[in-house]
Amino acid sequence: MPFLTSLPETAHLADLFHRFPENVAPLMNYTNGVLRGAGALSVAEREMIATYTSGLNACTFCHGSHKAYAVLFGFDADLMDAMIADFDSAPIGDKLRPLLAYVRKLNTLPSRLTEADARAVYDAGWDEVALFEAVQVNALFNMMNRIVEGAGINFDYADDPERHPANGSTPDAHAHSYGAFGKQFT
Repeated sequence: MPFLTSLPETAHLADLFHRFPENVAPLMNYTNGVLRGAGALSVAEREMIATYTSGLNACTFCHGSHKAYAVLFGFDADLMDAMIADFDSAPIGDKLRPLLAYVRKLNTLPSRLTEADARAVYDAGWDEVALFEAVQVNALFNMMNRIVEGAGINFDYADDPERHPANGSTPDAHAHSYGAFGKQFT
C-alpha cells in the first residue's frame, strides 16, 4: 500500500506525478538528457547503470522499469541479474567492470571514492565524460529510488510486464520518452 493516502492501492509513478505535478516536467527533461542524450555511454549502458543502481537500492519499480529499457536498447537481462546477485563473479567485460565498480562504490560509500577508483575507469578505456555520465545516472537514480520508495510506489512490472511502455516497442520510439512522459503532467 502506498504511503501517500491519495494514491491508488497499486500505485505507479504516473499516479504520483499526476497527484503532485509540480517540477515533474523539468525532472523528466533532465532524465531524458541523462539517459537519452548524446554521450560517451550508449543508451543501453546508461539504462543498465540506472537498473544496477536501482537493484543495489532494492527499488523494485525502477529496477524493473529500467531493466526493460536496458534490454530494449540491447543490454543482456541475465547479465543485469548476475550483477545484482554477485558482482564479483558476474560475467562483466573488462572495460565495463571498473565503471560499474565505481558506480557501486559511489552508490554505497561515496566519500570513500579515491583517485585510484577513477584511474581504474580511465585505464579501462573510458574518459571523464563517460565517468561523469555514470555519476549522473547513479545520482539521478538514487534520487528517483527515494522518491519512489518514500511515496510507497508499489507497482511491479514483473507482475504485469505487458504494461511497460517498452513492451513490443522499438528503441526509436523511446528516443525522447522521458521528456514526453513529463509533458503529460504540465
